[in-house]
Amino acid sequence: MLKKLLTVLSPAQLVSAAYLLVVMITGALLMLPVSWKPGVSISPLDALFTSVSAISVTGLTTVSTVDTFSGFGVAVLLVAFQFGAIGIMTLGSFYWMLMGQHIGLLQRKLIMIDQNRNNLAGLVDLMRLVLILTLAIELIGTLLFAGYFYLSGFTASIGRAFYYGLFHSVSAFTNAGFDLFGDSFVRYSRSYYIQALSMLLIVSGAVGFPVLAELWRFVRSGKGKRFRFSLFTKLTLVTHAVLLFGGAACIWLTEAGHSFGAMSAGRQIMNSLFLSVTSRSAGLTTIDVSTLHQATLLLVSVLMFVGASPSSVGGGVRTTTVAVIFITIIMFFKGEHAPRAFGRSFNREDVTKSFVFFLLSLLLVLAGVFALLMSEKHKYDLAAVLFEVTSAFGTCGMSTGITGSLQPTGKITLMLLMFFGRIGMFLFISLFQARKKQPAVKYPEEKLIIG
Repeated sequence: MLKKLLTVLSPAQLVSAAYLLVVMITGALLMLPVSWKPGVSISPLDALFTSVSAISVTGLTTVSTVDTFSGFGVAVLLVAFQFGAIGIMTLGSFYWMLMGQHIGLLQRKLIMIDQNRNNLAGLVDLMRLVLILTLAIELIGTLLFAGYFYLSGFTASIGRAFYYGLFHSVSAFTNAGFDLFGDSFVRYSRSYYIQALSMLLIVSGAVGFPVLAELWRFVRSGKGKRFRFSLFTKLTLVTHAVLLFGGAACIWLTEAGHSFGAMSAGRQIMNSLFLSVTSRSAGLTTIDVSTLHQATLLLVSVLMFVGASPSSVGGGVRTTTVAVIFITIIMFFKGEHAPRAFGRSFNREDVTKSFVFFLLSLLLVLAGVFALLMSEKHKYDLAAVLFEVTSAFGTCGMSTGITGSLQPTGKITLMLLMFFGRIGMFLFISLFQARKKQPAVKYPEEKLIIG
C-alpha cells in the first residue's frame, strides 16, 4: 500500500495528507450530535476549526470547549491531541509493532520526515521510548492533577477528578492549550501547585523528544560513567532556559506596575514564569491576555513565533533555528565564518536551513497578518491581529479574545497557519521540492555586493 502511494506522492506529501485526513475525520466526529451537549450545535466551519486546532495542538477555539462538547466530544479531542503531539507516524509505528509487522525502510523514511530527523538510525527505538515516556508523564500528571482537584474540593467525585486530571494533564504535556474550566487556568492564578505542575508538563512536551530520550539515557547510565550529551541537546536546553527565564524577566518588568500591580511579589514572579513558559507553545493562561500591556503582547508574540524545540509537541520557527542564527550573527560580528558552540562547529547546511526557515516563517506570519487585517476590514488593531497570527503559527493558542468573532476568511487563515505551524517548515518546504535528483552541476562563483 505504501509503495503504491509513494509512486504518486512524495514522503512529505504523504505525511501531510495523513494529517489532513485525520483533521477531516476529527472534524466529522465533532459534527456528530453525540459530540455536543444537549441543546448545543456548531457549524461545520467551527467543527473543522476545532479539529485543526486539536490536531495541531494549538488551543485556539471559536467555541467554548466546556459549554459545547459532551464526554464523547472531549474524548475525541484527547485522541486528537495525542495524534498531533506525538505524530501520526509515531503512532503508526506503534500500531505496526503491536501487529508484529516489520518496520521497513519506507516506514522509517516516513517517520524520519514526520519527526524532522536527519537520519534513519535508531528511529524505531526512539519512537518506542517516546511512547513510553509520553504515557508515563501523562499518567503522573493525571494523578497529581486529580489528587489536587479532589482534595481541594473542586469535585466531590474521584471519577470526576480523574476526568479533569486526565484532560488537563494531556492538554498541558501536548501543549494543546484546551481546558474544561472556560477561563483557562485564570482561577488558579493563586495556586503555585497547579502552575508549577502545568509548567513541568509543558516544558517536558516542548523541549523535544530527542532531548527527553537523551536525558533518560543519562539517568539510566548511572553514576561514575561519563555521558556525552549531543550538541543538539545542549543547544536546545540552553536556548530553552534563556528564553524561559529571559522572557519571564521581561514580562515582569512590563507588567509589574500594570496587570500584576495588585499581586504579591511571589505571585508576580510565578505568573511571569507561567506566561513565559506557556507562550512558547502551550496557550494555557493564568491571566486575562486582553489586559496585558502592548509591550507585553509584542514580547509574547515573539516568544510564540519562536515556539518550542524541533521534534517536540510544539510549533513555531523552533529554538535551535533561532539559536543557530543568533550564534552565526555573533560569530560574523567577530569576523569568524565558522559558527560554533560547546566545542562543536555547526554544519553549513544547518546554518543555511536556519536562515531559510526563519525568513519563510516570518513571511508566512506577515502574510497571515495582512490576510487577517483585510478579511476583518481593519476591525481590530495591529497588535491583536499580530498576537492571534503568531499564536496560530506557533501552535500556542493564546488569544486576546477575537478568534470567535472572526469572519470565515479569517478563521480559514488561522487554520492554515495552525496546520503549517504543526507540520513545520522542513515538511512545508519538502512539499514543493522536486522528487527527482538535481543534476550535480557546479557553476562558476562570482562575488556580489551585499548590504
